[in-house]
Amino acid sequence: MLVYSGHAALSVAYKNYEQASSFSTNSGNGVSQKRTHKDNTTTMKGIRPYIPKRLRQENSSKPEKEESDQRGSSDCDVKFSVSGEQTLRKTSELIKPYLGSKYKVTEIPKSLIFYMSKHSGPVNEIQWCPVREQSHMLLSASMDKTVKVWDAVDTGCCLKTYSCHACAVRAAQWSSCGRRILSGGFDSMLHLTDVETGIQVFSSKTEFRISALKFHPTESNVFICGGFSPEVKAWDLRTSKVLRVYKAAVQQTLDILFLPEGREFLTSTDAVSRDSADRTIVAWDFQSAAKISNQIFHERYTCPSLTLHPKESVFVAQTNGNYMALFSAQRPYRINKKKRYEGHKVEGFAVGCEFSPDGTLLVTGSSDGKVFFYNYHTSRIIRTLSAHKEACVSAIFHPVLPSLLATCDWAGEIKIWQ
Repeated sequence: MLVYSGHAALSVAYKNYEQASSFSTNSGNGVSQKRTHKDNTTTMKGIRPYIPKRLRQENSSKPEKEESDQRGSSDCDVKFSVSGEQTLRKTSELIKPYLGSKYKVTEIPKSLIFYMSKHSGPVNEIQWCPVREQSHMLLSASMDKTVKVWDAVDTGCCLKTYSCHACAVRAAQWSSCGRRILSGGFDSMLHLTDVETGIQVFSSKTEFRISALKFHPTESNVFICGGFSPEVKAWDLRTSKVLRVYKAAVQQTLDILFLPEGREFLTSTDAVSRDSADRTIVAWDFQSAAKISNQIFHERYTCPSLTLHPKESVFVAQTNGNYMALFSAQRPYRINKKKRYEGHKVEGFAVGCEFSPDGTLLVTGSSDGKVFFYNYHTSRIIRTLSAHKEACVSAIFHPVLPSLLATCDWAGEIKIWQ
């Protein structure tokens, strides 16, 4: 039986999960594992989905150009779960007790709650819904050309599948309202999809394959897009046009990170020479598109992932040197040479890293399938979790439920841990 000190509601709910499903022992990692949830989905290709009254009213007040964009993008192949419509807008009974309280101390998860394997290709990105009341929903983007939304707290079932891309989906992000999903892929397409209806509110083709997307932290209609190009572009969804272009002498943008308040942002790139990587991390002024600094990280490794500390003015860069480096988020973005988080493996995979919501832990995947938990202050490994057989490319803590962790891997698996 799972026991959670000080978390009575969570303990009772997960006890019900145990009674409802049988566990099987995974000899590979020595943890209990639930059966795979097989949700019944019905393909509704070619059928116009029902549009709620709220959305019809919103659409009728939008400019004609945006309406024409929606009509022209109705060919998005969406698979609806039978229970998906009711589950999307609910608030999980597990989450409700935590909504009015401050996030408590993060504990390292030990037990597997859900094993979800609906993707037929590597999962590139996962993200919890940013709206706290709907944070039971988990977004995933995959090389199998699809974006999926899961109920990753109550059932482990896939709620909806969006097949709007012709090639691998490399990046996907929730909008701040939690009602839309921005996605970009190797087909050079950008899509903003309504979660409930599957209609594409915005759609545009870029000149390059997309590998990174980020919404502006305070301007909800603005996002930045980067990929296999020396340019990074800021888009405004209200006008469907490019706001600004940021030019650097690189070939590819690997990740994008907004610094607090959104006045500045960082891009990690593939620019590396034999002796140094002086343009590996570039700092930009968001409004003027001026380059603030390209002399931030000087070691000869690229950085596939950047993450910001939730409370302190620092950020971490995942490096292909099999370690994470700590930097100041204030100019001139100096590296902290006293702290280095090493022990995991990256080896060419776009392995993500993230801080726990309370800022005490730094978690990262590893190319050997493990998840590593580091003490942020001491930079020491606290524990490792044998999570996957293939490379674990992402591990993210739930923003509301203490110690709930989602992981994904190169085999297309997503797992939820507690």
